[in-house]
Amino acid sequence: MAALTAVRTEPSGPRVIVGAAIVARGRVLGCARAGPPEVAGRWEFPGGKVEPGETDAVALVRECREELGVRVAVGDRVGVDEPLGNGRGLLRVYLATLANGDQPRAIEHLELRWLAVGELYDVPWLPADAPIVDALVPVLSRLAPLVADEP
Repeated sequence: MAALTAVRTEPSGPRVIVGAAIVARGRVLGCARAGPPEVAGRWEFPGGKVEPGETDAVALVRECREELGVRVAVGDRVGVDEPLGNGRGLLRVYLATLANGDQPRAIEHLELRWLAVGELYDVPWLPADAPIVDALVPVLSRLAPLVADEP
């Protein structure tokens, strides 16, 4: 009988970090990091690691519940995969909307802020999130006239 040996397998491809560009009433939710110290106070889209066996959408729903206490519906991708510093993986951001009545809370962040298209560059974004902000400009610009027509 052959002896079995344990084999450790590494996940294929880079680690994926998902982020949610949560949009409501023509604005997107930005979150100020609480830590670690080298990034505290810098802004990001909420989210986190895709765990083994999760899809991007499932991970994003879980992360928004953990970080903000909200339920979200995940939509289309925003921008392209952005490399994270020091080879830590790739950031992949999706549009998202809040479930009816849910209001985000700063559970893991210093501050939350709803940003209109003209306010997107008023906060210091993390380097990987900055290109996503650029990709959001046309999305929010298309929504602005629709929001202006709301009662």
